[in-house]
Amino acid sequence: MTAFDWIAQILGILAALLAAPLFLGWVNQCRAWLQNKSAPPLTQPYRGIRKLFYKDALIASNASRLFRLAPYVVFGTMVTAAAVIPSIATRLPFTRAADAIALVGLFATARVFQSLAAMDVGTAFGTLGARREMMIGFLAEPALLMVIFVASLISASTALPAISELLATQALALYPSLAFTAVAFTMVLLAENARIPVDNPATHLELTMIHEALLLEYSARHLAVMEWAAALKLFNYVCIGFALFIPWGMATSQAPFALTVASLLLAAKLMLAGAGIALIESVSAKLRVFRAPEFLATAFLFAVLGLLVRLLLGA
Repeated sequence: MTAFDWIAQILGILAALLAAPLFLGWVNQCRAWLQNKSAPPLTQPYRGIRKLFYKDALIASNASRLFRLAPYVVFGTMVTAAAVIPSIATRLPFTRAADAIALVGLFATARVFQSLAAMDVGTAFGTLGARREMMIGFLAEPALLMVIFVASLISASTALPAISELLATQALALYPSLAFTAVAFTMVLLAENARIPVDNPATHLELTMIHEALLLEYSARHLAVMEWAAALKLFNYVCIGFALFIPWGMATSQAPFALTVASLLLAAKLMLAGAGIALIESVSAKLRVFRAPEFLATAFLFAVLGLLVRLLLGA
């Protein structure tokens, strides 16, 4: 590894940290425009996180060290995931440390700590949200793994950089298996990031919320870190989708010009992806909590269909 490789790695992590709240703000803006509402500022997530860092934290008297530690563990796993996922360049030092299957394990680690922290204080809503979050994860992770397996069959590797580089450099071809898995991945992305139709990120109704129920007991810097980690998770999932299905434009060398072009193309992809997520949320109705397993089961069936098409037809 050269010094340019490490520079590209650091730039990728910094881009994820800085662009994740901005991307969330863009999704919120597009969603407001499509619903004919007054859109919040693009930098609203930055302002919210900054304001929370200046407040004094209130912690329940019976909260353990796990409750205080969980936000930093969740944030650390999301930063680690951002270092593994190729967003700008493919030849990064950290990408050799973990493949896509280990990446799913990182997301699972964050979910476990977040759920345990929600149950730690002993409130009813925290426990309710933790159970729902584990249910979503239990159903979403197999579908995500199946999506990764289909891509690995095409590239003969489970490393995201290898998958991206192979798909980006070979002749343009339509893979029906990737088309099916792209639908499955989109459904998993919506479920894992608390988006409509599985969850409403703007709701505070106790009987319907999932993600917000996990954060009810957090405040100040702990809540800021959790909100930042949630924005990073959405950014990471979108970048996984780019790596698997839209890999064109990533820098395969660490030349300054290639990195600049890749950064501009990433910004364009994020704008289109954010508008797409907002469009799906605007035309969809939130499902009842007990219908979420059916939604994720459909995602798993699409992923299995993609796997069968690849194994039986080689397409």
